[in-house]
Amino acid sequence: MAVDSSDDIYALPEDCIATALSLTSPKDACRLSAVASTFRSASESDAVWGRFLPSDHRDIISRAVDGGDSLLTKFRSKKDLYLHLCDHPIIIDDGRKSFQLEKLSGKKCYMLSARDLYIVWGDTPQYWRFINLPESRFPEVAELLDVCWFEIRGKIKMSMLSCGTNYAAYIVFTCKSRLYGFDHQYADGYVGVSEHESEKRNVCLDPDGVQRHRYQIVPRRVGWFYHRLTQMRNPEAMLPEEETEYPKRRDDGWMEVELGECFVEEGQDGELEASVMEVKGGNWKSGIVVQGIEIRPKESK
Repeated sequence: MAVDSSDDIYALPEDCIATALSLTSPKDACRLSAVASTFRSASESDAVWGRFLPSDHRDIISRAVDGGDSLLTKFRSKKDLYLHLCDHPIIIDDGRKSFQLEKLSGKKCYMLSARDLYIVWGDTPQYWRFINLPESRFPEVAELLDVCWFEIRGKIKMSMLSCGTNYAAYIVFTCKSRLYGFDHQYADGYVGVSEHESEKRNVCLDPDGVQRHRYQIVPRRVGWFYHRLTQMRNPEAMLPEEETEYPKRRDDGWMEVELGECFVEEGQDGELEASVMEVKGGNWKSGIVVQGIEIRPKESK
């Protein structure tokens, strides 16, 4: 049947409009809801938001430590459930991971808790300890006491992520008042498929790293001689600012640094692995508190 004018679309049954909206994105559905009352009503339907929820969302929610059944029955509509999962990460897998949705796309996001990471010397109380912080979403975080070999790795099955999506991994951390060993010594970040070569990214874990690099500030404790020695040992540690990832403040008050990115193909096997390490400088490091590694869709520039 030919469409004689643009007004004819408003005469379509609401379920037809809902089906069309479900083939767009959450962002587009919200925009189209402002076009007309018919679109607004259709955009609220479970047929639309049920399509935006991951097909395995019930299985994921069932792994919540607070009980998945109560969460599934708590909300009157699929839209309410969707928005809740965007704004309130749920803790799953015995408190070792969190899950939420990226609001504009509905793509899956995970954070691997410190307990779900492989931390070199992490089981040695002399070097690391697990503590409780009220501001953390997880029961425990990992506090770095003193190490010279700093290495943290995390991995997640590719099948748990949204296919056809470019993901980035971020180490999420905060700092104690006594932080040392990360100034003027960049770490190496890697993200890729396990057992495949990953591109290295220079990572600064010093919250004041941008200012230190820009003004070449050398801490009084370190001295200029040590600073020059670090440069000679590891020239890559003093790369230009635009070639290094620096800490950024998150909305939840923590800091994060991007470690790298990886595209997830449809039906791809294996695991996405993210790591950060600083083992070249040989200097002792302390003062970082790690909440976890977050893996989420990379924003388009």
